Amino acid sequence: MRTVGVEEELLLVDPETGEPRALSAAVLARATHDGADEGVFEKELYGQMLEFATHPQADMADLGAEIVRCRREAARHAGEIGCTVAALATSPLPVSPSVGKGSRYQWMAEQYGLPAQEQLVCGCHVHVCVDSDEEGVAVLDRIRPWLSVLAALSSNSPFWQGKDTAYASYRSRVWPRWPSAGPTEVFGSAERYHRLVADMVASGVILDEGMIYFDARLSQTYPTVEIRVADVCLHASTAVLVALLARGLVETAARDWRAGRAPADHSVSLLRLAAWRAARSGLTEELLHPVTMRRLPAETVVGALLEHVGDALADTGDLDHARTGCARLLDGGTGAQVQRDLLERTGSLREVVTGCARHTQE
Repeated sequence: MRTVGVEEELLLVDPETGEPRALSAAVLARATHDGADEGVFEKELYGQMLEFATHPQADMADLGAEIVRCRREAARHAGEIGCTVAALATSPLPVSPSVGKGSRYQWMAEQYGLPAQEQLVCGCHVHVCVDSDEEGVAVLDRIRPWLSVLAALSSNSPFWQGKDTAYASYRSRVWPRWPSAGPTEVFGSAERYHRLVADMVASGVILDEGMIYFDARLSQTYPTVEIRVADVCLHASTAVLVALLARGLVETAARDWRAGRAPADHSVSLLRLAAWRAARSGLTEELLHPVTMRRLPAETVVGALLEHVGDALADTGDLDHARTGCARLLDGGTGAQVQRDLLERTGSLREVVTGCARHTQE
């Protein structure tokens, strides 16, 4: 059974006002002082963000328990210095992000200008182990059209700088301003993948391989495929759902590769349209079907994803979990809908943030 790890980026906010606070360095210092697991909590580009990474897990219940524990530990460390954490992919309230110190972050600020000064967004990255780079690239080639469905399921960023954007995932519309971000063409081999990455680094537009921001990539650090399309999910249960679906996609793609089945040849242009459609409506309207690239109800497209990965999920015992989780989101709404419902009930973006901070730790 393939192991899975999750990285989550959380927003640091004032527990009373809901405003983002640039206190990541202080929170990390507190976590170190309290003896937190080494490498669990990490700094990010902006001082208003805190990242954690789980250990690789084969069992989804264990993964869920670790995500919950890490969120609560993050909240505890943040609370000791007067702030809290919220699993929000963008800040509903206006914010001026604070770029972290260090030569790497300063290079990014100077190189990319205004986007680097504005781009405070929080994602969820899922690592699924693979046996080799060759298998990993074969997986990347075959999961491309399905990633937009994961993005729709995770959508959790309807607000930006105090305004409703009309999108379910505005984070995914902001993120592509980085020059290496977005969907990729079919690579065909590990050699072609690594040659492209080397050429991109050699161009000087990006600093190093860590700035390859493809929707899915080979991890620079671990023997994994890293899927990067998801918003940070409001609820830990949604993060687990995204992780188990990601594992199902990786296993299904690897089986197709071993069986000699070719990847779909959808163009990057069509994949961008699918990503836009998922970002715009989440699960409330239509999505592009990953096979036909035609609009169909979100429920139908999510059903197609479950059918596509059904055998792999059944083999790991995750199929019922996946069906239940998808049905819950289709019926009750994603994080984006929860945020809009909070605003409708309270009339206050501050209440949206503080309410979501409570959801984060449940």
